[in-house]
Amino acid sequence: MNYYLKEFVRTTGELLDSQPVRSMGQWKHHGRVTCLDHSLFVAYWSYRCARLLGLDAEAAARGGLLHDLYLYNPKDKSAHPGNQCFDHPRAAARNAAKLTTLSKKERNIILSHMWPLGGALPRSIEAWLVDLVDTLCAGVEFSHLYHPRRLREQLGVKPIVPEPELAQAS
Repeated sequence: MNYYLKEFVRTTGELLDSQPVRSMGQWKHHGRVTCLDHSLFVAYWSYRCARLLGLDAEAAARGGLLHDLYLYNPKDKSAHPGNQCFDHPRAAARNAAKLTTLSKKERNIILSHMWPLGGALPRSIEAWLVDLVDTLCAGVEFSHLYHPRRLREQLGVKPIVPEPELAQAS
């Protein structure tokens, strides 16, 4: 594992080991990419860019990892009240606050990552950075230029995916 991957794991390790974060592996987010793979992709590249620019890399990594922690199947309309695109940042912020103590900057990163669609205005350079990286990563995922599953495998993060229900004998 390279230096940056090791530092990223050191920065986000408690979150990477958590059940809520690993459970994001059960939902597709962008086509064939799971929510977990996408969130790791955004978090890692936000971390790398923030380090390069001398910004708060920890906030960028943690906010990037938790930005889509909405924890429901987005295709199930009964699981969320409105439009997924507009509503999921608030659900992710609520879930992230239950999981860990968030700084104001991390909370704003999560709430504003869909700006202007999600409503919240990015209030730090790190929030703007994660918003931009999120958009770029989604574009890479949709264009099939890279599958972020490779990054998850390099990090050794094991998704929690529910086992298929067994048919009950009648």
